[in-house]
Amino acid sequence: MRVSTDKGEVEGTVEDRVVVFKGIPYAAPPVGDLRWQRPQPASPWSGVRKCDTFSKSCIQPVFASMDGTEPVGKQSEDSLYLNVWTTGGGTTARKPVMVWIHGGGFQIGDGVASAYNGTRLALKGAIVVTFNYRLGHLGFFAHPSLERETRGGPVNFGVLDQIEALKWVKNNILEFGGDPGNVTIFGQSAGAASVLTLFASPEARNLFHKGIAQSPYAIPEHSRDKAIALGAYVATRVFGAGENPSVADLRRIPAEKFALAHYKHPIGIPEPQRVPSLGPVAIVGDEVLPMGVRATFQAGSQQRLPLILGNTSNEESVLEAFGVNAELVLTAIESIQPGAVAFLKTLYQGDPELHIPDDLNDPKRFGGLVMRDFLFTMHVRWIAQQHLLKSEVRRYYFGYVPEKLGAEWPHGVPHGGELVFPFDTGGTAYGTVGKFTDADKAMALKVSNYWFTFAQTGTPTGEVAWPRQRMPLLQPPEDRTLQLGRQIAVQSDFRKTRLELYAQMYPEFVQWIEGRPVS
Repeated sequence: MRVSTDKGEVEGTVEDRVVVFKGIPYAAPPVGDLRWQRPQPASPWSGVRKCDTFSKSCIQPVFASMDGTEPVGKQSEDSLYLNVWTTGGGTTARKPVMVWIHGGGFQIGDGVASAYNGTRLALKGAIVVTFNYRLGHLGFFAHPSLERETRGGPVNFGVLDQIEALKWVKNNILEFGGDPGNVTIFGQSAGAASVLTLFASPEARNLFHKGIAQSPYAIPEHSRDKAIALGAYVATRVFGAGENPSVADLRRIPAEKFALAHYKHPIGIPEPQRVPSLGPVAIVGDEVLPMGVRATFQAGSQQRLPLILGNTSNEESVLEAFGVNAELVLTAIESIQPGAVAFLKTLYQGDPELHIPDDLNDPKRFGGLVMRDFLFTMHVRWIAQQHLLKSEVRRYYFGYVPEKLGAEWPHGVPHGGELVFPFDTGGTAYGTVGKFTDADKAMALKVSNYWFTFAQTGTPTGEVAWPRQRMPLLQPPEDRTLQLGRQIAVQSDFRKTRLELYAQMYPEFVQWIEGRPVS
């Protein structure tokens, strides 16, 4: 199948009854003078570009705390490419478009992991798009020299890449059979944070029409000043750019240095130290994100578009990667409010997910439960409540553990464990081969149908009706959550008491976490 884009003709390959276009450039390579610049247009080409090979991933480190993720393979600073899955149809098909934003704490990952294979969604009738965006200090960076060059200029380059990919979709997806007027963005972890950032960003207006945020988190974004200070430290102490490097010096830093995971600390600490990073959050204070996501939603300034949010039952599995020590957090909570930890335990009594009393008496496990609900479940509920005032919003909680993974997942579905369900890639994706039963595949089909029908019509449909959150006149909001577990059911006021308490505690938590060094 050949398709004409605004830069030239591309040819895809047929795989499992779906045409896949791999490695289409959506922007110019962000190298040399284009490093830490807004993405620039890709160069046009003549003839037919064969799109049969995925591009290299963005340069990125590999951290021991993130082991278990799918290897990203070869890396390059030249990584701004996207991929399209379609069953064809030409400009008259007008199929719903689903644009996936990968996670990885804004530090690792790519758009071609096997879990994100768009074949099954395409066979349902969607056009699926995945892409790479700049990560780590290539994607989120500020420095005194850059400030002098473009004072107040962009610092969230990775999000600008996401916006550029959405512009490509708007300009080109019709030729692949997609409807540029029906685009759904969806993502997990940092991808979910990106979805909410795009809802909040003035730069992303009129580029999409619905969103799904899987496991967004409440870790506050960094200030621009903090980003500048960290950028200066990393450029000099980690990358060896000198004490007062110019912009030209910074752009001459070898690209492979951005793949460093550890470095030798300058004050003589013998053990290698993890390279400090701004991940897993973006930076407040540029045209991409003038205000933080929560501040934007609280002010009602986000885009008024349908939104789905949710999280998994064992989000605490990612705390180490986020640099969060759950036991230390319990200590901090107790110092802020003596007796608070004992009171919190009363809110978890009778929770069917817990092994009472063992989980409550284990500081690491209980601290993890508190952080799961504090950083994820509360955040999902709070964002939903704010967005309810502007548009349709639905909430879910994912607790389905595949039948053969019970021993590996004793505390529930880990962060990212639900990814293969919306894509219906369980059994073929990395880490799931031979581990998905017929019951698991049936559940994946149900979840995938909810995601697809939402993209198609704006109303997710399935065996259980998924109600939206409602705000009746002169009454409290109706808080309803679709629980995706062994049974699919709707629960009212899911964890309301503890989550309302965490929402009240959040401002003090922000003060505590903002006083910690960047990790």
